[in-house]
Amino acid sequence: MRIATWNINSVRTRVDRAVAFLERNDIDVLAMQETKCADDKFPYSAFEAAGYEVAHVGYHQWNGVALISRVGLDNVRDHFPNQPRFHKDPEKPQEREARAVGATCGGVDIWSLYVPNGREIGDRHYDYKLEFLWRLAEAVEPGTPQVFCGDYNIAPTDKDVWDRAFFEGKTHVTEPERAAFDNLLESGLAPIKHEDPYSYWDYKAMRFQKNEGMLIDFQLTGMEAGGFVDKHEREGKGASDHAPVVADYDVTRVLIDDVR
Repeated sequence: MRIATWNINSVRTRVDRAVAFLERNDIDVLAMQETKCADDKFPYSAFEAAGYEVAHVGYHQWNGVALISRVGLDNVRDHFPNQPRFHKDPEKPQEREARAVGATCGGVDIWSLYVPNGREIGDRHYDYKLEFLWRLAEAVEPGTPQVFCGDYNIAPTDKDVWDRAFFEGKTHVTEPERAAFDNLLESGLAPIKHEDPYSYWDYKAMRFQKNEGMLIDFQLTGMEAGGFVDKHEREGKGASDHAPVVADYDVTRVLIDDVR
């Protein structure tokens, strides 16, 4: 099974690119983040015409996640258990955001996740991010075929950023964030293997042209898989600031012996 994860940064803006990507790379399941639209605005017909089913969670023009599958789409869930909630006003009821969608695709439990950014160290959104990650670890079932795809908004090691000094005092590289990411791995997951250093390049300061990027998009799994970052999708006019991470899975082999 070939699975991809991609922060599309507005699906309605890039729907043609997305369909072309699916066909060119022979993708079975695409986990998409930052669709930036409500459910009734999602371009379902474009993907259905290409032979895919769609599960989308979007409440308004922010966030938004989707699973796009040609190998089945069963047991669709619009959140994981105990998924935390957030509202910018702490005095108002906290709301569940459109940051997770899960489904069974071809016998594999696949999640598309858009982890909160965190904004600034000490911000309520930073605490929300950490809680989101720790709660997510509770959804891991070691020894079962699961894939947790998404934009994690964390660079797990210093080699995953183009310049560690540039991020001093900023989110994405702090010890609490990395500890929360490591906890996911200790729950029985591992990132799929690939040789590409980055998956995200900011639009600002010619970051892509200078290859000043970050590795923050991952497929975490307990199955055997290897893949690549499709850097070409970051090229050209109208590209997302993220590139898709693509992986090929042997769905018959779960790495039970590697579960820690």
